[in-house]
Amino acid sequence: MAIDDRTRLNNGVDIPSVGLGVFRSHEGKETEQAVAWALEAGYRHIDTAKVYKNEKSVGAGLRASGVPRKEVFLTTKIWNDDMRDNRQLKSFEESLEKMGVEYIDLYLIHWPVANFLATWQILEEIHASGRAKAIGVSNFQIHHLDKLLPLVKVKPAVDQVELHPYLTQLPLRQYLAEKNIAIESWSPLGGQGGAILRDTEVAAIAASHHKSPAQVIIRWNLQNGIIVIPKSVHKERIVENANVYDFELTAAELARLNALNRDRRFGPDPENFNF
Repeated sequence: MAIDDRTRLNNGVDIPSVGLGVFRSHEGKETEQAVAWALEAGYRHIDTAKVYKNEKSVGAGLRASGVPRKEVFLTTKIWNDDMRDNRQLKSFEESLEKMGVEYIDLYLIHWPVANFLATWQILEEIHASGRAKAIGVSNFQIHHLDKLLPLVKVKPAVDQVELHPYLTQLPLRQYLAEKNIAIESWSPLGGQGGAILRDTEVAAIAASHHKSPAQVIIRWNLQNGIIVIPKSVHKERIVENANVYDFELTAAELARLNALNRDRRFGPDPENFNF
């Protein structure tokens, strides 16, 4: 049965609030199986990117699942070099071809490289053609959006950023809420190493609900109105990460998790990246 929890974007498109991320999931059987398992478990949202080099396997996993294309929300992202080389439209068409689909549900600028304004105009053209149902950005900070928003014809539907209890991004979340732009968390479980999953506060809350630390963090995202895309290639964890609708964190527990913020990034800094 499909997970029926969705967030309404500012253009009227509904995005499933929990998705499967496939960053660092290898091209081939690993990604194909993960996607098929996720769709079998009720996920209806898969998030990839050109630079992950697994778009082809995402498409293969979708077809192997037997779930109709129209029921699955697919996100992919344009890579930095394609923006710098003015290959934006060609890059988008390559992503369509690799996944074997006729449209993308959400197409994102992956990082705020220097020519993101020119790239956004091309994304608006793609959106107008109907080949991207929604368009948005990733890793954009407030000053990037302040530069972009006065010039857009189509407002970004989403800003996808690193976000977890160690990096709560509260000023950005408040800004996006004011602008009616949805926020989506990548690396919601803290990425490789699992420091957040070993946090004693998270573990205590998880034990009180008979849930895993990962389930508690995913639930924290959902109760804060954040779209969340946990990554796993293990079937049991993919299933577990979606099993977050039979408990609720109390206001006190949410406050305890919010208090873990230390503005700690596990991924690259959008203000200082070199790729």
